[in-house]
Amino acid sequence: MFLTWCGEQSAHAALLPAKNPVKTKKAREALGAGTKADVLQREQLAAWFTAVQQLTNPIIAAYLQMMPLTGARPGEVLALRWEVVNTQWKGICICDKVEGTREIAATPYMLHLLATLPRRNEWIFSSPTSATGCLTEWLETPAGVVAQIQGHMPSATAEKHYKVRPLELLRVHHEKIEAWILEQAGIVFTQSNKSGALQLVV
Repeated sequence: MFLTWCGEQSAHAALLPAKNPVKTKKAREALGAGTKADVLQREQLAAWFTAVQQLTNPIIAAYLQMMPLTGARPGEVLALRWEVVNTQWKGICICDKVEGTREIAATPYMLHLLATLPRRNEWIFSSPTSATGCLTEWLETPAGVVAQIQGHMPSATAEKHYKVRPLELLRVHHEKIEAWILEQAGIVFTQSNKSGALQLVV
């Protein structure tokens, strides 16, 4: 990734050989390739949410739930400020390492989680003991919709014509994604639920 990035920068491209030395079969065999296996599986959702909701720190509990619900990278979730949450139009603006920023729908359970958090400072996932005032990271539907929510450009095979969908259209899909995740986790949630009134289906 680093050498690829360097090759795209005019200041560094001339320093690299014409052929990227990492993109060879031998390098892939030595360094290991590609597909990640450390993902949260459908059958693990119930155990995940049960364990996370039992954490004594509500900030960390909310952070760990927001990651699978938003599809955002850990650092992107930790960097969220209160000012990027639009409760009127139900959207969240996320800082993106590729595009700069992207807006995703603030789905019902997300808004519920955010409503339970204290507003100590500008950070959503704040920490009274951190020098920065926020938590620090300790560990590193349609394909086009998922890609846009996650901030990825879809492949040509996924979508012939890529276009940025409006927030309302993303919300339709994103709420379905959230509802499915909560269903698999055994969580019964309605927008009328008060904080702490969630039920786990046994």
